[in-house]
This record gives sequence, C-alpha cells and structure tokens, in this order.
Amino acid sequence: MNNVLQDMNPVLQMLTVMSLFSLLPFVFCCMTSFLRFTIVFSLLKTAMGVQVPPSIVTIGLCMILTFYTMGGVFEQMYEKGSIPYQKNGNLVVAIDEGSKPLKEFMLKQTRESDLAFFIELRKKNAPKSPDELSIWEIAPAYILSELKVAFEIGFVVFVPFIVLDLVVANILLALGMFMLSPTIISLPFKLLIFIAVDGWSLIVQGLVQSYN
Repeated sequence: MNNVLQDMNPVLQMLTVMSLFSLLPFVFCCMTSFLRFTIVFSLLKTAMGVQVPPSIVTIGLCMILTFYTMGGVFEQMYEKGSIPYQKNGNLVVAIDEGSKPLKEFMLKQTRESDLAFFIELRKKNAPKSPDELSIWEIAPAYILSELKVAFEIGFVVFVPFIVLDLVVANILLALGMFMLSPTIISLPFKLLIFIAVDGWSLIVQGLVQSYN
C-alpha cells in the first residue's frame, strides 16, 4: 500500500494524507499514554462517587500528562519525519518514518501474548525484527495491554473506597439507621482520607512512573 501511495500524483497524495489526518484524534486517544490516564481517572471518580473534577479538567490533565510522558517520542517522530520530507517532499515516506518512534513506544508497553495473537490472526510468520511489524498488529495489542494495566491500577485505587463504604454501611446498620445512604455518609470520609494522603499526587506520580 505504501508503494502505491508513493507512486501517486503529489496532489492526490496530499489529499489522501490530509484525509488520513482526520484519524489523529483516534491515534492520540488510543495509541498514546492518554488511554491509561483517562481510564484510571474515570475509575477514580466512580470509586469516590463524585462527579468532580469536571470531565474537561480530567481530560485536560490527561492531555498534559500525555505530552509530558511522550514528549521525547513526539520530538523523535517530528525529527524522523521531517528529514525525508525535506529531501524529496514525499509525505508518505515522512509519515512512515515518523511513525517508527510511536511504534517503538507502543511495543515497550505491549504484552507479548497480545502481540502474538494479532500476528497469528493475520497468519504471518514470526517477524525477525520489530521493524517488520505493522501498525495493524501493534496498535490493537497495545490497546489491549493498556486496558489490562489501567483496570489493574483502577482496581487498586477502588479497593480502599469499597472497604470504607462497607465499614460505614455496617456502622449504620448496627445503629439502626436504615434510611441513611452509606454512600452519602462515607463521601466526606473518602474526601478527607484522599486529601490526607495527597491522593492526586500519588496517582499522577504512579501513572507517570508506570511507563518504561
């Protein structure tokens, strides 16, 4: 497919590449560290039983953390992509070269079992080097691996809040206060504990450090 695009008229090549740029939001959301951040923060809000901070704030934080953790990768993508484009003006080659650092990043975070499944699914022989892997094997394997890691982190975050809900529910039951909602009563204690342990800093630092 790359050869077909490379031999295409430059004007048609430009139109095709510009059309592919519409997939950039998908690439950013599913093929970067943004995926893990959004899932963990969503699970955190669910565990606490609150709707704050607003979604736009958590999404903004996720975007900033994504650029922080992947700043070096984005710089390498620009450098590797700009060199072939400056030489011959071929956008296809520039995108192909520029995507290599992103594929390397995803491979570092991808489990071998997930990657092997998608390679076998396409009935291809085992690749001799990572360079032989296409984005069609790496991207879905990366997404599966990120989902697993994000839910593992979310589970660890969820457990303390569930325990606190159970404790409050048992206390209310023992006092005979059946009409009071344990979730509402436990919410101030959740917030107090979360503030006391500096929860936001712990979670953000843990997420950033979870990347190789």
